[in-house]
Amino acid sequence: MDSLIVLVVLVVLVVVILINTVKIVPQARTANIERLGRYQRTAGAGLTLVIPFIDRMLPHMDMREQVVSFPPQPVITEDNLVVSIDTVVYFQVTDAKAATYEIANYIHAVEQLTTTTLRNVVGGMNLEEALTSRDTINNRLRGVLDEATGKWGLRVSRVELKAIDPPHSIQDSMEKQMRAERDRRAAILTAEGTKQSQILTAEGERQAQILAAEGEAQSRILRANAEAEAIDVLFHAIHAGGADNEVLAYQYLQQLPKLADGQSNTVFVIPSELSDALKGVGSLFESNRSPAAGTAARSAHDDASARTHSPEAPGERPGRPDAAPATSSAGASEAPAADTSRAERRSRPTTAEGLRSTGVMESMTARAMTADEMRMTSLDEALAVPENLDLPVGEAADGAPAPGTRPAGRDEDEGNSVGQ
Repeated sequence: MDSLIVLVVLVVLVVVILINTVKIVPQARTANIERLGRYQRTAGAGLTLVIPFIDRMLPHMDMREQVVSFPPQPVITEDNLVVSIDTVVYFQVTDAKAATYEIANYIHAVEQLTTTTLRNVVGGMNLEEALTSRDTINNRLRGVLDEATGKWGLRVSRVELKAIDPPHSIQDSMEKQMRAERDRRAAILTAEGTKQSQILTAEGERQAQILAAEGEAQSRILRANAEAEAIDVLFHAIHAGGADNEVLAYQYLQQLPKLADGQSNTVFVIPSELSDALKGVGSLFESNRSPAAGTAARSAHDDASARTHSPEAPGERPGRPDAAPATSSAGASEAPAADTSRAERRSRPTTAEGLRSTGVMESMTARAMTADEMRMTSLDEALAVPENLDLPVGEAADGAPAPGTRPAGRDEDEGNSVGQ
């Protein structure tokens, strides 16, 4: 029984010795081993054997890069403004022995060193520089911390500023300034957009006007060419068809009423050739009048001229009683002449065949002229009755008494009044 107890005790002792002898270190971690209280070595990842009750393995140390975020720290800028800055430090333990024996708490040491370095760096800047120069601050902090923590077995890889919070009053001012800056940029962008829009619109309108002008020019050229070709074809067709001047004059007369159509106030100037043609028409009309009417008109004209220009006998006064019968006879002879003139006007030709049969068309075409020979005349000159037109004595073109004559009615009335 005693031997069994001794055996059990030996087995337990062997197990304890094995447990204290064999150590396992995880990956990315190291452990410092002390022998009898002194640093012996640093064990890496894997299986490690130590001497039980003589060697002691210290807690494992993480060799990976670590991230430490520190609480906001108040920092005074160069322009005496207190800002609150949050920092984040990325570092890694490179020497487990130095991190264990050179510094008691390297995380706390890094925090304090970061705070002091941050105050030194930001204290030399104003608020605007601190807000806009984060990269500069980060690089300067990393350089100072890496140099200071190197002897601690640490390597600072990066320092970042999470936030820079100015006082609330400064924040309000900055917000107003930022709003004004944004409004200014918006106004500039709007003005630039309007400018570009107006430039593009003006360019488009210019191109449109140029294209419209070119199109109008081409249209006018084509229209002019077409009209010239049409005139040329019409000219050759007229000459090839053997059209005489009578047809051309008749077509010219047919186009005159169309000039008066419409409600416009346009005044058309009649060429002098129309006046010449009208003179020919009038002469033909007078040549076709009855001989009796012409004889009566001429006799009445001779009587009126004799009364007007004959010298008076001595002792005689105008308007004596014996002159009344002569005046009455002259008035009686003029009445049949007026009736005959109205009958002749009703019998004047109005168609093309009538114009040809009476010889009016030949008279009109005989006076026709080319476009180069035409002269422009007024409407009054065109409608004026020619001087060589043989009208009844005492009757003008519009039916009024001719110059130098007196109406028959007035002579008769005056004779009667004198006789009384």
